[in-house]
Parts: sequence; structure tokens; C-alpha cells
Amino acid sequence: MFHKKEFSFFGFRTYDWHVSRKPFVHLHVHTGYSLLDGACRIEDLVAAAARQGMPAVAITDHGAMYGAVDFYKTARAGGIKPIIGCEVYITPGSRHDRKGDERRSPAYHLVLLAANQKGYSNLIRLVSLAHIEGYYYRPRIDRELLEQYHEGLIGLSACLKGEVASLLAAEDADGAVAAARRYAAILGRENFYIELQDHGLAEQKRLNPALKEVAAKTGLRAVATNDVHYLDKAHASAHDVLLCIQTHARLSDQNRLRYGSDQFYLKTRSEMEAVFGDCPEALDASLEIADRCDVEIDFSQRHFPAFSVPDGLMPKEYLERLAFAGVRDKYRIADPRHPSDDREREVIKRLRHELNIIEQTGFVNYFLVVWDFVHFAREKGIPVGPGRGSGGGSLVAYALGITEVDPLRYGLIFERFLNPERVSPPDFDIDFCQARRGEVIEYVKQKYGRENVAQIITFGSLGPKTLIRDVGRVLDIPLPVCDRIAKTIPEMPKITFAKALEESPEFRKTAQTDPDCRRIMEYATVLEGLFRHAGMHAAGIVVGEMPLIEIVPLARGRGQEVVTQYDMEIVGELGLLKMDFLGLRNLTVINETVELVRKNRGIEIDLARLPMDDRPTYDLLGRGDTVGVFQLEGAGMQDLIRRIGVDRIEDLIAIVALYRPGPMNMLDEYVARKTGKTPVTYDHELMRPILEETYGIMLYQEQVQQVANVLAGYSLGAADVLRRAMGKKKPEVMAQERNTFVQGCAKLHKIPEAEAERIFDKIAKFAEYGFNKSHSAGYAILAYQTAYLKANYAVEYMSALVSSELGNSDKMAVFISEAQEMGIRILPPDINASHVRFVPEGQKAIRFGLAGIRHVGEGAAETIVSERLRNGPYKGMVDFCCRVDSRLVNKKVLESLVAAGAFDSLCADRARLFHAVDLAMARAAGIVRDRKSAQTTFFDIEGADAGGAETLPPPPEPWPVSKTLSEEKKHLGVYMSGHPLAQHAKLLRRYELAPVGSVGKLPHRALTRVGGLVMQPEKKITKKKTVMAVFKLEGLDGALEVTVFPDVYEKYASRLIPDAPVLVCGEVDRESKSPKLIAREIHSLDEAPERFAERVSVHIPAVRASTARLEKLREIIAGHPGATPVTIWLVFPEGEKVLIEPDKSFRVNAGVELVRCLEEEFGERAVHIAVSSETCAEKHASRGSFSGYNGGRRAVRSGRKPAKQA
Repeated sequence: MFHKKEFSFFGFRTYDWHVSRKPFVHLHVHTGYSLLDGACRIEDLVAAAARQGMPAVAITDHGAMYGAVDFYKTARAGGIKPIIGCEVYITPGSRHDRKGDERRSPAYHLVLLAANQKGYSNLIRLVSLAHIEGYYYRPRIDRELLEQYHEGLIGLSACLKGEVASLLAAEDADGAVAAARRYAAILGRENFYIELQDHGLAEQKRLNPALKEVAAKTGLRAVATNDVHYLDKAHASAHDVLLCIQTHARLSDQNRLRYGSDQFYLKTRSEMEAVFGDCPEALDASLEIADRCDVEIDFSQRHFPAFSVPDGLMPKEYLERLAFAGVRDKYRIADPRHPSDDREREVIKRLRHELNIIEQTGFVNYFLVVWDFVHFAREKGIPVGPGRGSGGGSLVAYALGITEVDPLRYGLIFERFLNPERVSPPDFDIDFCQARRGEVIEYVKQKYGRENVAQIITFGSLGPKTLIRDVGRVLDIPLPVCDRIAKTIPEMPKITFAKALEESPEFRKTAQTDPDCRRIMEYATVLEGLFRHAGMHAAGIVVGEMPLIEIVPLARGRGQEVVTQYDMEIVGELGLLKMDFLGLRNLTVINETVELVRKNRGIEIDLARLPMDDRPTYDLLGRGDTVGVFQLEGAGMQDLIRRIGVDRIEDLIAIVALYRPGPMNMLDEYVARKTGKTPVTYDHELMRPILEETYGIMLYQEQVQQVANVLAGYSLGAADVLRRAMGKKKPEVMAQERNTFVQGCAKLHKIPEAEAERIFDKIAKFAEYGFNKSHSAGYAILAYQTAYLKANYAVEYMSALVSSELGNSDKMAVFISEAQEMGIRILPPDINASHVRFVPEGQKAIRFGLAGIRHVGEGAAETIVSERLRNGPYKGMVDFCCRVDSRLVNKKVLESLVAAGAFDSLCADRARLFHAVDLAMARAAGIVRDRKSAQTTFFDIEGADAGGAETLPPPPEPWPVSKTLSEEKKHLGVYMSGHPLAQHAKLLRRYELAPVGSVGKLPHRALTRVGGLVMQPEKKITKKKTVMAVFKLEGLDGALEVTVFPDVYEKYASRLIPDAPVLVCGEVDRESKSPKLIAREIHSLDEAPERFAERVSVHIPAVRASTARLEKLREIIAGHPGATPVTIWLVFPEGEKVLIEPDKSFRVNAGVELVRCLEEEFGERAVHIAVSSETCAEKHASRGSFSGYNGGRRAVRSGRKPAKQA
């Protein structure tokens, strides 16, 4: 009979469901940190071990310790003893060997468990060096390392891939015994065990007797384990799918990797006894090993690097000296030690308050370390951001120049950053110029020791959308089907299948009725949340007071950078200094703009002292003209800015905080209050000074703190604890805080209990969505700076902005188009005028940068420009080839320069130059060779100097305009000489509902009609062996990806000809980063009048409506027969109109030729065409992927109203 009994084992509370039996401890377990192999989530593993009455459990992931601390904390919290280990790879040779195919040569498995603190430290060493020194296909240690770092470790001989088992499998029993003795000699006889496993595999059944014989011959103990890769037997098939995801295989593949049985799960003691009943001592050995393992991870120590202060000073004194010097400069205080007025006293009081907290909490050294590298960056001219995150609330940080956000000016709170009542390490996130961020990291490495600095690992997990596509591929479900299912998952942060079923009726219905979805979900729910891959944090840096390998395991990133094996949260918990060194492209743009303004206009811009009331800046924002403005791009943001009517920096701060998923419901209320449509009210008059800036709406976390402080007497630190509690919504904590708040309101201000309760509830609601004002202020300042530069120094700002996207032709094209819309001319590239990057020419033009030409690159561009600046303009192609380094400026570069028009100022015939590239390079090489041998003649030199096209042979024929334009587009990303669509501009304006560049402003699933050229059409074969296509639609103002599913492709495939002008009718898809169009119909542009013209109206002045003219009208109409009806209006001088209805046979093809003839005869304004506002020419059933949507099934026209009949 089974019953539950609580008892204590190894000091940990656990449960024994089999009172008559001993427990069992699993010592060989692979969690989700054995990437795409282990399917055990750590929380579930600990819970399962507790249910089975296991007193302890181990973690032994493949070759890494990624999950060790996560596992340790979870196990301790769950009353289970954590045993920290790793299944390492040990090479029989040297870890430094890089010979042969290591995937096929032996790298044996070996399980190592940390018995004590020394063992944990040595395990960290071994696993780190396996990655840093021994990585070759996999992280490897060797016997040399094991001998050096064996102390405190217990070894198990591992699975069939262990050295002992491998030698037995190779019929080398003597070798197996020798190997076991070697391990025992290294680790100690009492510390090495022969591992027995039985998963029902024939090889294990054959080798287990031999393993027992090895144990007997060597006198070593045997231990029974199960190679746990998933928790339940029922998960075996899902684990099989996981292996397919790892190996890019399909379940239907015959020769794929598979485990061979369904026994690799967390078995109970009784299940283990069923296979090892003949050796119970091997089962009991698991308990003995668990009893010997005792590791305590210390989270109380701080390992921050020490900053070396000048001689004779204490760190506190030096920080104080720097802070006082800073406020002297920032606030113009002559003598900060002796403030002279209330303003100065307020500043110094706040400064001393912060300095006291910094000292009390032990973070003086932290502030000095951060000041040090930020100071280095500023000294070296490396742009530093104004500040992000809660660090903007620190006056000390502002005084030290760590941030450029004045916390007094913006009402920011220090305790939001460093709370003395809930001490946790402060965290400065600092933005640096993207191009020079590496210099700051290098400085930190040099200053504090390379071995003390590393970057930080991240883990990508298997989320619902990813799993649907991955599992679908494994199951041979066609990709379009998987995409359709994935698109029913809501776009929400931290979305799960459970949450998707709750939030999305469309997904819920699909999961219930779609057989493909049901098959996917059978496996996907088991695999959800497991880790897919390890990566490197984009900005995270960790610095320690000692070599990091003494504290955390290390590995290498893809670029050979040293990275921690623990993630950012854990390295912080272990007491290391972690910081975000963020590379921000916008800082590079701002810095380059300032330099260009200085060179182009002779004006020095001081970003720290920009006027915050600049009218042109607010006018630009008011128009929503924010392409290229930090944080304010995108249709939704532009709309919000226009609605709010930004006229002060506080509005920008609010916009950054408002435009997020949480507080979106406050947008309309904020706009209504700001614009006076709704009165501003306050729940209590004492809240007015706090909420006046945001029109009575509690928007910021700091406002929650201030309200609690003013109304209920909370300290700002205690108010921060309240804010955090409200965000986490823990009922018992909330009840306690509610009582404290209500009592405080009554005691301080005699606020009635009911009113205080109501205010508390409202605060709690806002606290859920409140935003960090310090962060918002820092970003708003950066947004203002970019808007200011765009509004006042447009040509310089747009030059820098385009240059920032070198290599990204699509983004360059967007910014070039924006510059042109601003009235700035884009001058073509020119080898004698262009620089490496885009630069202004005067104040109304930008010269295309040579590095912006495809296949040229910055190295070749630098060579070309520096040679020109040294020795004067190039005189021709041969002269050019003589003067530049042909290793950098090779044939491909030269052809690209010619095709892009960079030689046009020397010879406008691109075809002729292109044809002569080989000859010019050969001739130049000969001249250079002859110069070196002093054999150059006068005529050679003259020829080289002339070097123009007249010395080159003529090509077969010149390039047609279409070829010239297509080459420009290919190499520049934009058309310079013209646009192939320009001749169709009138037709486009008349028949498209939205230009290409405006599709991104339309809502998801809106129907629209867009015109452009077919570019890069690509056919794809679906799993059902049908054909679909993807192409780029090139418009006058940008490009857009169009997807053509099989049913549409079958009907319109003939339209998908490269460079063909077409009109695409379809649905906007905003699921991915860039908007796309799902095609429903594709028509040739010249078919547009026939498909979409509803009526042609001809307006004739009555005084000119002679019989001859009406006869001419009849001739024109008869000459263009078609299906569109015609109406004729006589227009009288008084404005009155009379309709003449022609015979119903008067129907025309309302094409370009008809319009041209009518306009020639009756004037440009005489012809009006009514165009259908229906998106498609035909009726369509809803596509499956958009079923359930009924709010967007309408044509949407962007920028123009639907045509009306006069």
C-alpha cells in the first residue's frame, strides 16, 4: 500500500511514496541546457524528483554548466539537494590537437560531479578550459587537465560513449580495465565509479556484465544510472522530434539520429530495480554519492573590480571631489561646499543625500568604475548617450558625466535607481557610439585585466511560433500551412501556448479543428520553452575583481570572444559587476552630423546646451516628419505625435512612456486631456503637483513613489518597495501595503479610509503599466537631439543618416527618399567629387558616398579618396587604375563604379567604359611596371594622364536607358538618372490605392492596391508540390515584398516578368519586421483602366461645344472601344453643368492613349475618370490565414481619397 510520508534526508525535506523502499538518486541527467537534446525543464525536473521521494538529483549537461546555478536555486527552493555536475568530453590525446575529423575520432564521455567547494571550482575550471583551449567540434578536456583539476570531483564512467564502455565494445577488455585504473588513479579509487545503464538497448545488455567484471577486477564500485533526457516515458516521441530539430532531419528520414528506446526518462526506484534487481548495491551507490556531494554557492559576496584612487585619498573622498566639481559645472554653483541660495542648497542637499546612500550601500567603488570608463570615452571623443534606465535619476551620475539627464529638472528619483531599503546592485545601461563601442570595452579589459572581463551569454528558447514551424518541418507539414498556424499566435511578449489559447479565438479554433495543428501541438507543448541555442548578449559585459574563471564557467562566442556560461541575471547574483555597453547607431549619426555642420557651416554645436524650446524642432514633430528620428519612427508613433501636438520636452518624455503595449489604453485619455477635450482632474489636491505634468494621469513609476511619499508618508525607498509589490501583485504583500497606505493617509492628511482605498486601487492599476521616467527622459532627450538636427541642419543630418546604413541598400533607399522629399538633391557618385561616406554639398544637396556603392566597400573607397586628395583629380580610367591599389580596387570594384555612374564626369558612355575595364587595368599595370623600370616614354605618360574614353575601343552598342537604370538600382539601391516607373506616374496615381512607401502605414490585413515594377521574382515549390512565388515590388518611393500563394500564382504567373509594371491587389501583412503584401490579383499596369475604371467623364465648356467638336469626340471614343461607360458634361460660365447621356454603346478603354487624345482636344482638366474603390477586380473568398478577421476587409487608400465622379 502506498502512502505519503515526510522525512528528512541529507538535511533536505522530501517525501517517500514507497515507505518500504530506499530512495534512489539520479546522477546522470540532461536538462534543457543540453541544447536541443535534453528535454527536462529544471522546474519540472525538481518537481518530479520531489514527487518520487528523491532526496537529491544531479545536473550533468553535455560539455557545459549553463544551467548549474538555475538548477541549484530551484532544487534548494524545492527541498531537493542539488548535485552539480557535467558530462564532459575527454580526448585520449591532447586538447590542443586539431587533427582529423573529431566528430568521428574518439572524444569519450565522462560524468564529473562536484563533491565539495573545491570540486565545484575545479569543475568550473575544467569546463571553461574545454571551451577556451580544447574546443574542436565540441569542448574537450584531456587527462593533463583532469590530473591538474581533479580534487573534489567524483567521476562516473558514463554511457556507451564512455572510454571504459567504448573499449569493451571494441573487444578490448584489458584496455577497459587499464582505462578504469587510470581514472581511479587520477580521481582517487573512492572517487571513480563504473556506471551501469540499461535502456533496453542490446549493446547495454551485452556490455553490462563486462562492466561489472571491470569493477570486480579493479576493485571499483558500480553505480546504476539512467541517462535521463526527458521526464516521462510519454515524452519519448517529443524528444525524438527535438533530436530532429537539432539535426535538421525529418521523422520520415530513415538514417537519422535516434535513441533506440523510450527508456531515457526519470525512472522511479522500483523501475530501476526492475532492470538492476540483481545488483541493489549499484542502486544504493547513488545515495552514497549523493550524500558525499555537498556544494554551497555563495550569493553574498561582491566581486566588483577595485578602482585605483589617487594617492592620499579614500574612494569616498575621491567620489565626493568628482561630484562637487560636476555640480559646479552643471549648475553654475561657484562654491558647492558653501551654497549661497535656496536653489544651490537644494542641489547640494540632494547631492549629499545620494552620496550618503552610495556609501551606506557600499557602491562607491561601483560609481568610480563606471565614471572611469565613461570619462575615458568622453576624453577620446567617443559619443556617449544621455542615459537610459533608472540611472538617470541619480544626481551624482549627472554630476560625474555618466548621464546627461538632469534629475532635478525632470523630477527623477534616486531611490528608483539605488534603494537603501531594498539593496540590490545598481545597474547603469550606457549607450556608446556603435562604431567605437569596442574601444571602450578594450579599455576596460586593459584597465582591469583581460582575464577579469567577459561578455555574457544568452539563450534563445523554443517559443510557440518557432516550434510550430520547426515541428511542422519535422513532421513534413508544408511551410505555408505552418506559417498560417503560426500567424494565429498573438504577437505578445512572453507568449505561451496556454496564453495563446486564452487570448486568440483564431488559434483556439485552429488547435481544435485543424489536424495539422493538432499533430504539431502533440509534440510542441512538451518542447515549449526549451533552449534552442546559446548566443552572446548584444551589450552585456561582466567585470570581476579576480579572473572570472575562479567564479563562473566560461566559453567562447562565435567571434572567439570569451563569454560567461551563466546568463546576465546569474552573474549579477554571484556578485560580479555587470553592465550593458550598448552600441547605438543614432549616437554615431549625431556625432557625424555635428562634425559635418562644423565643416560645412563653421558652426560648433554643443549638444548638452541645445535650446529645449526650438520652434523648428517642434514644427517638425508636429508634422509627424519623424523618419530617422530616434524612437519616433513608424506610422503609429507619427500619428500619436500629431494627435498630441508636441510643444515641450515633457510631451516627448510622455510619448516614449505611452507608446508601449501596456499603457496604450491611456493614449486617448492623455490626448483628450492635453488638447482640452476632457477636463484634467485629480483624486486629491495633494496629487496635483505630482501629476500636473501628465494632465492628471499617473504615467511614471516615479509618480507612484511620489504619491505614496506625499499622501501616506512613505520614504522614497519604501515607496519603491510598494511600487514593486504592486507590479508583482502578491496578495499578502498588497494587503499589508494597503493597510500601511490607508493608515498613513489618515494620519498625515486625515484622508477618509474609503477615499484612501480608492486612491490605492488606482495607484495599483497604474503601477502595473507605469514606465521608468528616468529611462523615458533619457530617450526623449536623444529623440529631441535628432529632431533638432534634422529640423535645423537637414542636409548634414540626412548625410549622416544615410551613411549610417552603408551596406543596407533598402534602408539607404528609404532615407534617400526622405531627403528628396525634404527638397534635398542627391548628387550621383563621382570619383572626383564623392567622399567615402555621404557628405553635404552646400546646404541643399548631398553627394553620394563611394562606400555606398555595392561591391565597393569602405576600404576601396578610402583608397580612392585619399589618393585623390593627395595627388589631385583623376583624369581618366587608365590614370585612375595607375594610381589606386589594384588589390583593393579590383575589377569588380571598377565595374561597379562604372555601372553606378561614378566615372560619368570623365566619360558619360558607361557601356564603353564598362567594356574597357580589362583593357584599362592591363594598360595601367604595364605603365606602372614600366615606370618602375624607368622605360616609360613621353607618349605613355601623356596617354596615362589623358586616360579618357578616347583611348578606349568603342563597345558594340551603348546601353539602353533601361539597362542604365537597372544597373544604378543594382549598385546604388536607388535610381539616379531617372526611374523606369516615371513614365507610368499618372497611371499609378490614378489606379493605386496606396503608393509602395505608404503600405507600412496601413493596418494589418487591410486590403489595398499598389503599383510598381516586378523585381527579383522567385518561384518556390511547396510541400504539396505546388508552385508559389515571392517578388519585390519596386515603387517610385520604395520597395515591398509580395507573396503569391499557389492559387493566385496559377492564375497570374504570366505577369511575373522582371521589370514589368504591374498593379497588385492584396492584403497587408505586418506579422514580420517589414510590411509585406499577400497578393490576391496581379494585373499588368496597362490593364488597370480596363479593370478598375468605372466611368469616363468629359467636361466641355458649353461655348466650345460645336458640332465639329462633338463629332471629334465621337471619333476619339469610337477609336478606343472598351467596356467603360462615358458621360459628357457641358459646363456653362456660371458653373452650371448639363449632363449629356450618350448611347449605351459609347464604351471605351480608359487607357493612357484615350486620355491623351481627349486632353489634347479638350484640355488637361477636361477628362475625369472614376476609379473603383474596391481593391480587387473580382470577388474573393477569405483566405484561410485571415479567417475570423472582419475589421480590415476593406480597401484602404493611403494619402489620397477615393476618386469621385464630378
